[in-house]
Amino acid sequence: MRWPVLVDHYMPPVITMTLYFIIFGNLIGSQIDAMHGFTYMQFIVPGLIMMAVITNAYTNVASSFFSAKFQRNIEELLVAPVPTHVIIAGYVGGGVARAICVGILVTAVSLFFVPLQVHAWWMVVVTLLLTAVLFSLAGLLNAVFAKSFDDISIIPTFVLTPLTYLGGVALLAVAAAAVLASGVATEPGVYMISGFRYGFLGISDVPLTLGVLVAFIVVFYLLCWTLIQRGRGLRT
Repeated sequence: MRWPVLVDHYMPPVITMTLYFIIFGNLIGSQIDAMHGFTYMQFIVPGLIMMAVITNAYTNVASSFFSAKFQRNIEELLVAPVPTHVIIAGYVGGGVARAICVGILVTAVSLFFVPLQVHAWWMVVVTLLLTAVLFSLAGLLNAVFAKSFDDISIIPTFVLTPLTYLGGVALLAVAAAAVLASGVATEPGVYMISGFRYGFLGISDVPLTLGVLVAFIVVFYLLCWTLIQRGRGLRT
């Protein structure tokens, strides 16, 4: 991959997260008391890393699949003797790879602001992978239904952003979801961010369970498989 492509793909999220670190961590965080014994900057770093992973896993697959669909390249793939699960695995694998790369870069940037502290490596890795797979499938699902590039941008704006913030990126999940008190238990962002934060800091404000993420992955995979197998919105 050429350097300009690397810069185009990976620098924007790194710059965006750096601004979050500066604004939320240094400027706002200096006015906020310690949370569970950690500075506000330490508290938000896992949430911001997870937000970058979610956004990039989703947008990579959604834009790639819709571009193939828009340019009619997807039709060649559908008539080829390639199993549907291989098509899904290919696109999801690309989304997961990009999400992990961005997550590593954002983590490296965070080291300029806070020291790296990991409570449970296995929780960090498992939560990262499950989240990347889930939102890669979500991006694929959106791309199947999308009829224009505007349909791709609607979901990140009106779904992903509220999902991550209400999931507890910058606040405790319970406090962030106070306005939606009845929905906090079913909000997958809560379990992603809380699990990821537990992996780094050893704290969590909700019961830790990976079953919710696995359940969403199974449902999204079955939906994607069924729609692609039937050629929903793909065949002319």
